[in-house]
Order: sequence, then C-alpha cells, then structure tokens
Amino acid sequence: MATVSEKKAIVLGGTSGIGLATTEMLRDTGAEVIAGSRRVCEIDGVECVQVDVQDREGLQTLFEKHAGFDFLVNAATGGPRAIGPFLEMDLDGFQNSFAKLWGYVNSVRLAAPLMSKQGAIVLYSGYPARKWRPGTLAIGSVGGSVEAFIRLAACEIKPIRINGVCPGLIDTPMSPLEGDERKAYYEKGTAHHMIPRAGTAAECAAGAMFLLQNEFTTGTIVDVDGGAIIA
Repeated sequence: MATVSEKKAIVLGGTSGIGLATTEMLRDTGAEVIAGSRRVCEIDGVECVQVDVQDREGLQTLFEKHAGFDFLVNAATGGPRAIGPFLEMDLDGFQNSFAKLWGYVNSVRLAAPLMSKQGAIVLYSGYPARKWRPGTLAIGSVGGSVEAFIRLAACEIKPIRINGVCPGLIDTPMSPLEGDERKAYYEKGTAHHMIPRAGTAAECAAGAMFLLQNEFTTGTIVDVDGGAIIA
C-alpha cells in the first residue's frame, strides 16, 4: 500500500461536500494538500486555490506549479446538472451536464504528464450511471461516460493509476433542502436501498483514500452506494 504521509495531493472541487471530506482526510493522514475550487475559501492546513476545471490555462498553471505531485482527485461537478423527465428536458441543459466530464478530461489530460510516475488519480461518478432513478437520465449518462473514461484512460496513462468512486445518494451541501423536507427526501430516496439511509461525504472519501493507497488497483470503480445499484 502506498503511503499518503508527505505526499502532495491536488483535490479539485475540494472545498465542499465529498471533495472537502477527501481534502480533510488527506490532510489528516499527513499529505500536503492543495484544494482547488471556483470559490474563495480557507481550510486549516490546506493551500486553497481558486480555479475552474473548465479553465485549461488555470489548470495548467496549477499543475506546473506543483509538478511532480503524487495524487489528483477531482470531485468538481463542472457546473449545473439537468434533472427531470427526459422527454421534458431542455436539450441544452442535458448537454451542459457533461461539463463534469469535460472538467475531468481537462484535469487528467493536463495533470498526468506533470505527475509522479508512481502517482494516482481518483474521479467520482454516481450510481445513476448503472441504476435508473427518475429524473437522473442526464446525470446517469454523464456518470457512465466518466466510468468508461476511467477504464480506457487507465490503459493510456500507465504507470500512473486512475480509478473512480461511485457514490450512492449522499447527504452533502449540494442539496438545497433543509429541515424536515431534507430528512424526508433522503428517507424516501434510500428506502429501498440495501442500507436504507443516505451516505456521508466521509464514507465516499474513504473510498478515494483506498484507491489512492492501493497500488494494485487501476481502471477500477469502487461503489460506495449503500447497495443502491443492486437493490
């Protein structure tokens, strides 16, 4: 298993939700962490950088500054995502949902040549990639593309490893709901899952940590979904 201590990691989308949990877990296990985000923020013990995954020049500058870094984690959504019935969906909205994929492609393409050859990359997909859920056809299509990209890219960027985490329904700040409405949403959404509750950002981050450290994994998707896919 690779050690995380004293390694350098860049986490894009690393200041909120699953990305923040990944940032904090890497920091707490001794890594030097640079968290990239579109918004300005401060995280104790972490270098925060304002960068957009759609901004290739900005990403190139970031990666060149930290050339030789060991880990890249991208949890950025890339922008708004289309939700709702497909036959009622605005097609521009559907197309714009793929900003997540483009952000992942940008980051891997520009980072890999500047990473340690013993480095590792982790991306996040989502369980609608393999399990239909009402209103998530666009999100699922993006997630499926992300997972295909991971498997295919593993063949081209070796010896750098690339893997993915597939989260289930996770309780993060991405949901704007509050109070009883939020509780009811997660209870209803997970009622038929094998583990009938929402997952936590930390549980997803633990999946990423496993993939960063396990040197015998590449082109692999680890499901942290509470059994949503098999339910």
